[in-house]
Amino acid sequence: MFNEMKMDDQVREPYRALVEWMEASGPEVLEQKRLEAETLFRKIGITFAVYGEGGDPERLIPFDLIPRIFTAGEWRKLERGVKQRARALNTFLYDVYHNAEIIKAGIVPADLVFKNAAFEPAVIGIDPPRKVYSHIVGVDIVRTGPEDFYVLEDNCRTPSGVSYMLENREIMMRMFPDLFKSLRIEPVESYPDMLLKTLKSIAPDKCDRDPNIVVLTPGAMNSAYYEHSFLADQMGVELVEGQDLFVSDGRVYMRTTRGPERVDVIYRRIDDDYIDPLCFRSDSVLGIPGLMNVYRSGGVAICSAPGAGVADDKAVYTYVPDMIRFYLGQEPILNNVPTWKCGKPDDLKYVLENLGELVVKEVHGSGGYGMLVGPASTKEEQVAYAQRIKADPGDFIAQPTLALSACPTFVESGIAPRHVDFRPFCLVGDTIRLAPGGLTRVAMREGSLVVNSSQGGGVKDTWIMTD
Repeated sequence: MFNEMKMDDQVREPYRALVEWMEASGPEVLEQKRLEAETLFRKIGITFAVYGEGGDPERLIPFDLIPRIFTAGEWRKLERGVKQRARALNTFLYDVYHNAEIIKAGIVPADLVFKNAAFEPAVIGIDPPRKVYSHIVGVDIVRTGPEDFYVLEDNCRTPSGVSYMLENREIMMRMFPDLFKSLRIEPVESYPDMLLKTLKSIAPDKCDRDPNIVVLTPGAMNSAYYEHSFLADQMGVELVEGQDLFVSDGRVYMRTTRGPERVDVIYRRIDDDYIDPLCFRSDSVLGIPGLMNVYRSGGVAICSAPGAGVADDKAVYTYVPDMIRFYLGQEPILNNVPTWKCGKPDDLKYVLENLGELVVKEVHGSGGYGMLVGPASTKEEQVAYAQRIKADPGDFIAQPTLALSACPTFVESGIAPRHVDFRPFCLVGDTIRLAPGGLTRVAMREGSLVVNSSQGGGVKDTWIMTD
């Protein structure tokens, strides 16, 4: 396990000033600051929702006050790799909904795309503004060594967590102003402005004015509702539900006390199936009837586009390095984690014989649900999971259990290493924008590799140091 703070019992350069400050402050000050942070989280209302476990679904997300630190050089590599990946994924999406050249070339199997549950035939042939389908790409990255970074998965639909990135920084700056004065840390506060610029840049051709933008939420019961309202507030745009919008004369309008207002760009935070009951699920009460007709005619832009989810399928993920080579003519800057596709007979045989050593995931799974962490599972769990795999092999992929890097984390026993991952948020519009930071998620339980908040994981601030 690579300890990001210490190597060979020596504190690594990016952490030296922080370690000196922690040693000078002592555990009592850190505990006081931890309690202050928890109080701030409660006052601000930074929560997420977990349903099906009983009790109050609103949970306070665990926050660790010891930041994760990247050097400027490390960030430059990550930034180049994430932008390269976002560019390739968007080119792939445009391709598969048009000429499917990558499939004709025999690089990506046709069934993997056209029989994918996330592929939307209703989107075939549509030309979204700037040919961009996925406008916010959340790339989950893990680290295994000083120079070794791997992409664990891509999130091309509605990746969440950026509000935590921003609120983590706000709270850290409140609690440790002296540290921020003495250290040269890249700011992340520009993200809402960057997001707003990206959304404005994808306004449809029919928009003849400063575009009117809304954030479309399923409502207060959604697990990420805090983030929806936070981003709308930060951008200064309206937060709406489906019932607030309607279609008339080939345009989308918002109901207001001043009368109808035309909407040009919808940043939607609801799933494809629910955005238009006339095109997708007819029983949806969350969407806007007729929205897809307006989208097809170029009367509104939708961020991210319906059908973008086919690019973050965990089986499609295995072909992203090939996409980079095919579309961009480049070698991948960030490598994939080696992956076995259970839909392949040889891979299936290997996975079933080695369940105790692998991490197995559903190709459409998210949030840490529906997966098997082999080394942490029982024989009974492995037998039961094997039956699920055999019933539908193509619905599963497997990966080795990586020795994820660990960062210092303030826990009940003091400061101890805990496993982490990292999600930067890449914005794609007229250009590709990337705020210098991201969401570091931390597995608060000792030895755990599951960082998802729904599974007990927490968050911490991420510092990118300047040169």
